[in-house]
Amino acid sequence: MLTADDKKLIHQAWEKVLSHQEDIGAEALERMFVTYPQTKTYFPHFDLHHGSDQIRGHGKKVVSALGNAIKSIDNLSQALSELSNLHAYNLRVDPPCFPLQLLSQCFQVVLAAHLGKDYSPEAHAAFDKFMSAVAAVLAEKYR
Repeated sequence: MLTADDKKLIHQAWEKVLSHQEDIGAEALERMFVTYPQTKTYFPHFDLHHGSDQIRGHGKKVVSALGNAIKSIDNLSQALSELSNLHAYNLRVDPPCFPLQLLSQCFQVVLAAHLGKDYSPEAHAAFDKFMSAVAAVLAEKYR
């Protein structure tokens, strides 16, 4: 699914994300909550106000998980196995309700805003494929 060029673009862009993980993750989550308010129902125990410690902390976790997936881009199933189990068995998030696709869209908007010209149309396409692969792997446990 991901070509060698896709992987290279993803790794290059990700290098620029590393120093801003918490900010980018929090901004993506906040954007998701504003754009898709129905996603707030999955976080009933969170303080969903701008800049809250819970949003910043969870945003950092999301970006960290994506970073681990990028490190193991050739073996996403193994890299995301624990996360998939957590969402399927412990949190019992329904696959159609799992907001990863919505978060993916918001995450890519945030990447574009932060990376500017470094987030080329080719990089955007590569990240879109990558995020789709991540969503597919996270939904594997439901099959």
